[in-house]
Amino acid sequence: MTNDRGLKLIQSVEQADSSQKLLDAVQSLAAARLEEGIPTLIAALSYNNPGAAVAAVDGLVQLGEVAVPKLLTLLDDYNYSGRAWAIRALAGIGDPRALETLREAAETDFAMSVRRSAAKGLGNLRWSALPAQDVSAAQAQALKTLRLTAQDPEWVVRYAGVVGLQGLTTSVAESQTDIRPTVSEHFEQMLKTESDLAVRARVQLALDQLHKD
Repeated sequence: MTNDRGLKLIQSVEQADSSQKLLDAVQSLAAARLEEGIPTLIAALSYNNPGAAVAAVDGLVQLGEVAVPKLLTLLDDYNYSGRAWAIRALAGIGDPRALETLREAAETDFAMSVRRSAAKGLGNLRWSALPAQDVSAAQAQALKTLRLTAQDPEWVVRYAGVVGLQGLTTSVAESQTDIRPTVSEHFEQMLKTESDLAVRARVQLALDQLHKD
């Protein structure tokens, strides 16, 4: 049940009549970390106010896994802006229930910023939240998508894919040992074919780190 303070914070967002008031209201609601405020924060993702959307994403990430079911349920396929911000929130939370949503975004979204966020998010998933029998298959799916990001036309997405692959490899080092050589081989191939210097440097850094572990 929503308490008086939570209700006032939610109403402040809903009744804001200027961009600045909306931003201030969303920031206040996000800072309160109220579970009952999750639908309002998600609604703010679709407002034409980037500052408020950033504040809402931050609030949802701080709330963590409790926000995931509503984010997945309330994703608005008809409001691209809101969906894009929701992908960023899911990537930041790292809950593996978002695996398929992040995979789809990383592989097919038309905005490079969304593909980038999704790729990084795939390397940030907390596999311990999954039943043990489901972990290997889920990690294999994440690996498949992250390897595809090496073919993305935008260097920032390829860069994020490298970060995601390194994160994935580090997190699964004990549970799925065959991923490490697969990723190392993938990185070695990228060094041969990647034209962007920033991506090449990030690949080399990832390789160096993997060899140290």
